[in-house]
Amino acid sequence: MEVYIEALEARVVGAVLERLEITNPFVLRTVSPAVAEFAGRRVIACSRLGKRVVLHVEGDLYAVIHLMIAGRLHWSTGAPKRKGLLRIHFDRGCLLLTEAGTKRRASLHLVRGEDALAALDPGGEEVMGLSLQRFREIVAEHNHTLKRFLTDPRLLSGIGNAYSDEILHEAKLSPVRLTSRLDDAQCERLFQAVQHVLVDWRDRLRAHYGDRFPAKVTAFREGMAVHGRYGEPCPRCETAVQRIRYAENETNYCPRCQTDGKLLADRSLSRLLKKDWPRTIDELERTRTGA
Repeated sequence: MEVYIEALEARVVGAVLERLEITNPFVLRTVSPAVAEFAGRRVIACSRLGKRVVLHVEGDLYAVIHLMIAGRLHWSTGAPKRKGLLRIHFDRGCLLLTEAGTKRRASLHLVRGEDALAALDPGGEEVMGLSLQRFREIVAEHNHTLKRFLTDPRLLSGIGNAYSDEILHEAKLSPVRLTSRLDDAQCERLFQAVQHVLVDWRDRLRAHYGDRFPAKVTAFREGMAVHGRYGEPCPRCETAVQRIRYAENETNYCPRCQTDGKLLADRSLSRLLKKDWPRTIDELERTRTGA
């Protein structure tokens, strides 16, 4: 998201928003202010609100785009080749919103005034400006699994599914460990992992895209330790990365580095296999080799 924001700042801040073209009616989630009110106004800033992109437009107007899981932004200086869900035409080019799949979850909110914008904020704290002490306080205030804790936008802002896997692997902590069971050393390790992983990937993506607009953005990236790498070797210990699948997401982890060799129950497979479900990575490996 940070790289998206930086790319948009370079292209649309100071530009005139000529018109908003809603190509799929389901993307627009508000009725006031009207779409037409944004036409002919200049963009004065671009910012991030949690995992949302915010275009600040003259007249105290805001266009708030939430990409959800499968939404993507594209920039073109000519007419975009795809229809997409939304086209925002500027005097410098066109911003296109697309979404993979058939479920329409990406959204556009058009709001007036800072209070209306603040109402869209889920309330999570920005992790990069967080002190270790405040991080410990947030941990102590809740009793969630670490996976849920990291990805809940009401607690921490903008981490998401992919980077939570990378953070937990870096910290050598189980995704299902409860926040209430973290000792001081583990809490500090988690905090340091949050800072390191997010800064590292922000800098990698900046270097990768340079002055180009981010294209083919995906949660699965070459160089990630565990996310999207089910069955591949952990870069730290070479054990096969495992996963827990639920709904449209999955959690990836290394059983040796993060769960003391235990396999976490996959909701579908473990129920299907019942007693045959292997409890440890050693059992799984013996099953696969026939030992």
